[in-house]
Amino acid sequence: MLLFGGLLFAYFVYRHANPAAFAEAGRHTRIVIGTANTAILLTSSFFVACAVNALQADARRICIAMLVSAMLLGLLFLGLKAAEYAGEYHEHLVPGVDFSYVAPLADGVELFFIFYFVATSIHAVHLVIGIAVLATLAVLLRRSASTRMRAALHSAALYWHFVDVVWIVLFALIYLPGRSGT
Repeated sequence: MLLFGGLLFAYFVYRHANPAAFAEAGRHTRIVIGTANTAILLTSSFFVACAVNALQADARRICIAMLVSAMLLGLLFLGLKAAEYAGEYHEHLVPGVDFSYVAPLADGVELFFIFYFVATSIHAVHLVIGIAVLATLAVLLRRSASTRMRAALHSAALYWHFVDVVWIVLFALIYLPGRSGT
């Protein structure tokens, strides 16, 4: 929370200093991919919640199927994010690599994309960790559904939901600026 809290604080400071540039940069994000990724992560959270309920009902196979579904959706999210990054690379929107934006707001647009790449990359790392944890739990659940496994699944579910909530905040900050017409 502290890491994302610091990022959000920096975002608001720089957005306050460069509101027009952040709105301009926000219009260059891929709203369709961002929206699809939001739906994908919310659906994955549903599957994780179903996995917790299934384990409480001693339905291990259903629990494992729900965890695998959540992991596959997490991988789909990462695939769409990689495609989005590739598009931004081809549009020369990657700061420090090949950033090229011709406008009087170029410095502010570059600040926005610095935040974009740092925040979404850190989020992706946390998602990969979540996928690994869910995969480990699915493998362990094939062997046993002990009380410790239930506690571990609850903790993993909280982590997964937290990563999803972080994405919802990032979605609002990254994809929505500059889209309202104001």
